[in-house]
Amino acid sequence: MNVKSVKTIGWSSLFSRRENIEILAAFVGYVVFGIGNVIFFSLAMKQIPASVALAAWMGLTLIGIKIAEIYLFKQPSNFYQFIYMTLILIGIVGLKRTA
Repeated sequence: MNVKSVKTIGWSSLFSRRENIEILAAFVGYVVFGIGNVIFFSLAMKQIPASVALAAWMGLTLIGIKIAEIYLFKQPSNFYQFIYMTLILIGIVGLKRTA
């Protein structure tokens, strides 16, 4: 048995079960989004200082995660959470304008 046939057996057995496909899809998504984060963060750092870029990136990430929790995963939310997310956005805009 050569290496190619072993790889073919492994590849076909990987897709023989639905759970394996879901794990592979999650891994591929993780890698693609990770590479995208590195590329776009480095592009942002060319235009604004690193501290502002990191603060804006983390703030937008937190807001995105909270919105996903509310709408996709049906987590409870209240009015104050939206107020605080608005304050984070105001802070990001202020940092960007003064940088």
